[in-house]
Amino acid sequence: MSVRTLPLLFLNLGGEMLYILDQRLRAQNVPGDKARKVLNDIISTMFNRKFMEELFKPQELYSKKALRTVYDRLAHASIIRLNQASMDKLYDLMTVAFKYQVLMCPRPKDVLLVTFNHLDAIKGFIRDSPTILRQVDETFRQLTEVYGGLSAGEFQLIRQTLLIFFQDLHIRVSIFLKDRVQNSNGRFVLPVSGPVPWGTEVPGLIRMFNNKGEEVKTVEFKHGGNYVPAPKEGSFELYGDRVLKLGTNMYSVNRPVETHMSGASENLASRTQESIAPNPLAKEELNFLARLLGGMEIKKPSDPEPGFRLNLFTTDEEEEQAALTRPEELSYEVINIQATQDQQRNEELARIMGEFEISDPPRRSASKGDDLLAMMDELSLC
Repeated sequence: MSVRTLPLLFLNLGGEMLYILDQRLRAQNVPGDKARKVLNDIISTMFNRKFMEELFKPQELYSKKALRTVYDRLAHASIIRLNQASMDKLYDLMTVAFKYQVLMCPRPKDVLLVTFNHLDAIKGFIRDSPTILRQVDETFRQLTEVYGGLSAGEFQLIRQTLLIFFQDLHIRVSIFLKDRVQNSNGRFVLPVSGPVPWGTEVPGLIRMFNNKGEEVKTVEFKHGGNYVPAPKEGSFELYGDRVLKLGTNMYSVNRPVETHMSGASENLASRTQESIAPNPLAKEELNFLARLLGGMEIKKPSDPEPGFRLNLFTTDEEEEQAALTRPEELSYEVINIQATQDQQRNEELARIMGEFEISDPPRRSASKGDDLLAMMDELSLC
């Protein structure tokens, strides 16, 4: 497991979240100024300096539920409101899209180009907001500083860590199904054509060498694909041609996107086990959430605008049906953990929860938040 994976995971998932929200804001004909405010507020929170400092500290990945809580907070950092079904669909789309991008990277280092594609697109959303642009550029600088000098082996470890994180995720997405890059069982189709990774040759030739390192024989073979050399390497600079298209906005052409659970019975056991099994890292995970959420400073406007509901489905009826048909065990509504009580951490989480209060009064548990589990329940339900 690589301790340098979390920033790449968070930024790429966050980029996909912004693509989807932008598409839904346009689909629901939200006025331009209000849509820009939504994206500006979320991006400003996402790239907050303190938040990024916590994110870039070397650390192992935590559970999907811990990260889901962070994105729940992030999605509600502005005036939009998502109900449980829409938030589930949003998170499903985010994770499936990034899993596809990681799988299709020609070489492990290209996951950094995928991240830069997301940052380039995010800067397009906020081109009229120089302060937030500087925040994104500072994150780009941090990425270059941390990842610019890593070896191919270290990037391979990062890629492997990401694939382990996504390995049980087999949700079908209509865009991928229509483009025939995903099978009906939710698994992706690996291509046998197109450019080979930069720095490698098109397959089809075997070279043989003697004990002096001299080439003595070549043998050609049919590889069964349709490969071509890579035209050039993508740019790792602040501005430049990334060449790689993975991580660009696939929702720029307005078309409906549906998700379908695939192999639900297969995934049910693993996700349920994750939900109910005692987690030996539970206390560390709470510390992680407290630090990470604490860095997400949401500035409350002096003249707050009323929030509005954003629907990730085509109609309200579809959203209601999704909420009714989604298995209870797959819901992220409750984070079920085992942890000892820690008064200082209780106070920290309570403070953070107060900062995240947006408009509706938070739900109170019987113990008024003294219980860590109740606090995390409140975090996920706000």
